[in-house]
Amino acid sequence: MPIMFVLIGCIICFLTLLVDSEAFSVLSLPKGVTERPHSQGKSSTSLAATDERKPWELFRFISQSSKFVTLPALPFVSQSSEKRKLQPGETIWAAGNPNNFFKFAPLDDVVMGGASSSTIDNNTGIWTGTVTEANNGGFVGVRSTPFRGGSLSLDMSACKGIEIRFRRGEGKRFKFVVRTDTSFNGVCWTSSFDAKENGNIRIAFSDQVPTIFAKTVSGVTFDEQNVVGLQLAYSKFEYDGKLNNNFGLGDFGLQIVELKAY
Repeated sequence: MPIMFVLIGCIICFLTLLVDSEAFSVLSLPKGVTERPHSQGKSSTSLAATDERKPWELFRFISQSSKFVTLPALPFVSQSSEKRKLQPGETIWAAGNPNNFFKFAPLDDVVMGGASSSTIDNNTGIWTGTVTEANNGGFVGVRSTPFRGGSLSLDMSACKGIEIRFRRGEGKRFKFVVRTDTSFNGVCWTSSFDAKENGNIRIAFSDQVPTIFAKTVSGVTFDEQNVVGLQLAYSKFEYDGKLNNNFGLGDFGLQIVELKAY
């Protein structure tokens, strides 16, 4: 029985990605988005596609993407849901904290056919990996698993944003994403930040940029009363095809120490 549910989850995840992909852009727009983001044409700061090809790792794709899919409730199984109202100063996640209500797991460009890879240790918060442009890729990421298996959402209406404490940033530019719906490819409320060697950065909700696949979108409103996912990414692109000026191919590392509301 558990194996069956895992297989069902993988199938649902694959179909979700297929329907939400650029190839099927006329289908399944996230709620509130009036238009699928389009290419802005080649920017003077855009990268040309690489010809390097590597075999696509199907099983890594399934392993990564299946961790972020909340299975639909069965009609004969009751599911409880909880909305927790956060106050400024409360910890959302901390490395090694046994009370964390989610884990971070890798979500790399393998989900788009790429070959970059990363790993994260939730006990230490150390996130490391290698970024490559092979297969037209160029990003790695970590995303929160569903909060308490999908039964918990956060009301952050009393807060101005999220503070990240980190180490070993080496001056690279990362993206921090807040999600307010559980769809796999929903709107990413995105903020870019430069991570110095050690430090803190405050991500203000008021400064977030709504994006899908690193393209800005319009017609959406941030719902601070329904925060259901968090994510970090290290990508060669900023927004709308422009390059990340503090990015480099190859090995990278960042230690995520703590996330808390402010």
